[in-house]
Amino acid sequence: MDLMRLFNQLLLAAGGDVEETMEWLRYLQEQGYIGEGLDLDAFFEELERQRMVERASDGSLSLSSTGERRIRRSAFEEIFSDLAKGGIGYHAVRAEGEGVEQLPERRAYEFGDDLHRIDSTASVHNALRRTMGRLEFQESDLEVYETEHLSACATVVAIDISHSMILYGEDRITPAKKVALALTELITTKYPKDSLGVLLFGDRAERVELSELPYVQAGPFHTNTREGLQMARSMLARKKQPNKQIFLITDGKPSAITDGDNIYKNPFGLDMKIVTATLEEADLCRRQGVVITTFMLATDAMLTEFVERLTQVNRGRAYFASPYDLGEFILADYIKNRRKRVR
Repeated sequence: MDLMRLFNQLLLAAGGDVEETMEWLRYLQEQGYIGEGLDLDAFFEELERQRMVERASDGSLSLSSTGERRIRRSAFEEIFSDLAKGGIGYHAVRAEGEGVEQLPERRAYEFGDDLHRIDSTASVHNALRRTMGRLEFQESDLEVYETEHLSACATVVAIDISHSMILYGEDRITPAKKVALALTELITTKYPKDSLGVLLFGDRAERVELSELPYVQAGPFHTNTREGLQMARSMLARKKQPNKQIFLITDGKPSAITDGDNIYKNPFGLDMKIVTATLEEADLCRRQGVVITTFMLATDAMLTEFVERLTQVNRGRAYFASPYDLGEFILADYIKNRRKRVR
């Protein structure tokens, strides 16, 4: 059993509460789910020694900044494991950026290629082999490095924290947080010039810092999808990246909108006032070049129909999946929005 992975999973489910997570581990061992031979006290001491958790003056334990980084890394490794295997390719982007990254792969030189991309070692070797030792070049001897055109991307991940995310004992908020953590690790390490923002939406939308992600919890809220999209669009409007997108992670229908200083709520069925306002916001996103990719964690026909309408209005994308498929879908769509191979 990978005790660290289990610790990280329980920690996210506990909203970042280290002491509650430790209690859960002890309970699981008492119930026989963790072997008696595993020394949990030694494991907890090792967490402190590695500074993943830190102890306050009153003796209480909390997650450290090192621990937050380790959780992001763990989420990345679990969700985006296919990236290392090359299982998902790179695709065309909507708007090209200006950066070019040299790849290790080479190909034959073609007229018009940048001369700075010539692999001199391979080209000399080709000439010597062709002439049996005389250094006389022909165009056919030249090889150039492949390059990849990088396009900058601004992304906002909007996470539904309404009550339905934990309704009927099914935990959907933890997988949603795990995806957001993995995206954070992906962007900050592999694409440092990109930008990533995160917001939560329940009755109202609220922007949160990336460091707060482990502590996010669902609450007794309705689903104000419209305000979530509004805030995301506002965040993206201040970014200079040419590609802008919203990842909307939700498991329910919109059930609230902000109406002046008040919140209009209706949890029963699909309220056309709420639906219309939400679709209008999706259309405004489209007109401003913001693509919405919706990850729907439910398969109810009525909810599916709404998401399909939102997708058509925005001309975006929608995936209907269980929480455990989110990582693969988000990875595939994120790469599709931002990179392409240039010959």
